[in-house]
Amino acid sequence: MKMIPHLALAAVALSLTVSHSVSAQTTTGTPVDAAKKQLAVGQTAKDFQLPSVGGELSGNVKLSEVNADGPVVLVVLRGFPGYQCPACSAQVGDFIKLADKFAAKNARVLMVYPGPASQLGSHADDFLKGTKLPKPLTFLLDPGFQFTNAYGLRWDAPRETAYPSTIVLDASGKITYAKISATHGGRANAAEVLKAL
Repeated sequence: MKMIPHLALAAVALSLTVSHSVSAQTTTGTPVDAAKKQLAVGQTAKDFQLPSVGGELSGNVKLSEVNADGPVVLVVLRGFPGYQCPACSAQVGDFIKLADKFAAKNARVLMVYPGPASQLGSHADDFLKGTKLPKPLTFLLDPGFQFTNAYGLRWDAPRETAYPSTIVLDASGKITYAKISATHGGRANAAEVLKAL
């Protein structure tokens, strides 16, 4: 399997932290706090449909249809904030390495690559560099931030796109785990997500 070329260096440089699921707490008014409240454990995830550009599923992928077959992991990447994010590359590589363990749990992993619609597909192709994602991973585009905005994850600042986030849904569509980072690091790693499934 071909790996993302810039993955190895990024994996060495990136230290992923481990934490527990987000709980519904009083928000302090920041966008991240608001997103954590919206995506708190026990909430039902909003349905969406996004185009796939790689991985197990093809065409337009609808969350409710995928979720009907079992648990789903949503991995929200930063897209293209003017460069390919090395922390995103490391996170994707981490999930690729443990793809068979997600398949064993009958869990689909949907990786969301957000950004302005213009050139988003070509930026995603550059990010993947021809990498064939193994089952059960699928790479989705979020043109115009439709998903990111609906989930409250839009990082609306210069050279930013979305808060790096990982959300686990059970087979009924309920959120059982969510980790939202207000930095480029501090993301969920694959082993931590597997424990949450």
